[in-house]
Amino acid sequence: MAEKDNPLYKFATAIYYIIDTPVTFIREKFVVPNQKKYPWYHQQYRRVPTIDECYTDDVVCYTEANCQFMRDKSVEDEILFILRSRFEQCAFYHGDDDYLCDDLRKTYDDATAAWFAKYGDMGIGLNVKNAYMKQKHRMIWERRHGPVGSGMRDQPTKA
Repeated sequence: MAEKDNPLYKFATAIYYIIDTPVTFIREKFVVPNQKKYPWYHQQYRRVPTIDECYTDDVVCYTEANCQFMRDKSVEDEILFILRSRFEQCAFYHGDDDYLCDDLRKTYDDATAAWFAKYGDMGIGLNVKNAYMKQKHRMIWERRHGPVGSGMRDQPTKA
């Protein structure tokens, strides 16, 4: 006898659909359309224009861009903290077998390198304008000499 011909199976399936059909209908027709698309549980700030979109004499735009930059930095600091904590916990748990944590180590090292490329060597003058100038100078350097860390070319190319 096939499973679908079994009376117990038919009874269980009927009970399942009696309970599931109204629940699925209400969820699909009322709950899901009225949900927020991104249910965040922390404060969300609107993205403001970046420093390269501001006029030179627009103090309000500069201040908003600087606040956005500082918020982004604090988020990236917390991401690094979480990645470092995960790696340290993995290394502590596995002890001598820390090769099991190589993927976490690589992720943390990549994130650290990206953080340093953006915020490193900024000193006390950490603001959006100095970070923008650092990014501009790095791009000019890479255009003339190749990627940073690869050594200088023999003949710099004209920018």
